[in-house]
Amino acid sequence: MSNTLPSAVLGVHPLGFPWPTVDPFLFCAYHDDGYPRGDGRMAPAASLADREIGADFSRKDGWSMYHGESVPGFPAHPHRGFETVTLVRRGLIDHSDSLGAAARFGGGDVQWVTAGRGIVHSEMFPLLREDADNPLELFQIWLNLPAARKMVDPHFTMFWSGQVPHWRAEGVDVTVVAGRLDGADAPLAPPPDSWAAQADADVAIWTVRLEAGARWTLPAARGQGTHRVLYFFKGASATVGGQSVQGPAAIELRADADVALAAGDEVCEFLLLQGRPIAEPVAQHGPFVMNSQAEIMQAMQDYRRTQFGGWPWPDGAPVHGAAPERFARYPDGRREAAVDAEG
Repeated sequence: MSNTLPSAVLGVHPLGFPWPTVDPFLFCAYHDDGYPRGDGRMAPAASLADREIGADFSRKDGWSMYHGESVPGFPAHPHRGFETVTLVRRGLIDHSDSLGAAARFGGGDVQWVTAGRGIVHSEMFPLLREDADNPLELFQIWLNLPAARKMVDPHFTMFWSGQVPHWRAEGVDVTVVAGRLDGADAPLAPPPDSWAAQADADVAIWTVRLEAGARWTLPAARGQGTHRVLYFFKGASATVGGQSVQGPAAIELRADADVALAAGDEVCEFLLLQGRPIAEPVAQHGPFVMNSQAEIMQAMQDYRRTQFGGWPWPDGAPVHGAAPERFARYPDGRREAAVDAEG
């Protein structure tokens, strides 16, 4: 009888756009755009010729306009039935929504929005610097809601970079957006109706940065039946669970095992998404995610009829002025400034 333990690595897959996900996650997009200088109106100081304006995913010259016409980004669009978790590592996002909430965030800040029964929001990328380039790097992750929570009230919150827990050692930096990691500060509280707020959901959203040659052991998940995917998105090569992996790649892992990570000859970065599956039917039509096609049809009818509360902004792609300060204005009118790195 062999005493060899099964590999912690279940599969390795190439990364495209968007990244492949498993239940309870629906979608993961990684944007790494090298935007040029701004033109004084927060738009690129560059020609937009040869771009399909309104639907530009070309990455021409290393960046895209997406659905923006002058300022890059995603003008007003609806969501129902899931949550968005947006982590901005570099650059800024201007958020506006049908609740009346607004935010300018970036530099390690995290926004978490529960769409629930319906929200309309815009996400624009203002290019404030006119004397230098405006790089933007972010993750947007869609986390599903169980059937019992799909029609809850929408919820908007910000977690500023100084509030987000980290675990650090020589050559290692782990950012803990969701979930608990021993040795890091107390975890952030997810929105109340989130799957991540359930005690046994075992949701974790972490980024891991390893300097060249550094090592760290990813601890086993706490729950039973957890799904776990590690995205190796920066760096040429790393060792994961004793297996050499060339980046970029999505690595399916056994959740019940510790996994040794080692960087190769350059900095390596990873995103971890894990959680116990919701294990319910998924019916999706664009930004509507429900459990049946009948519910999708209802979502479309509701949006046409109500616009999910209407749009309180003067245009469909609002930006929040030329000042670089990060802030959030909540639906109750409360205004909150970014917490600095010292908290």
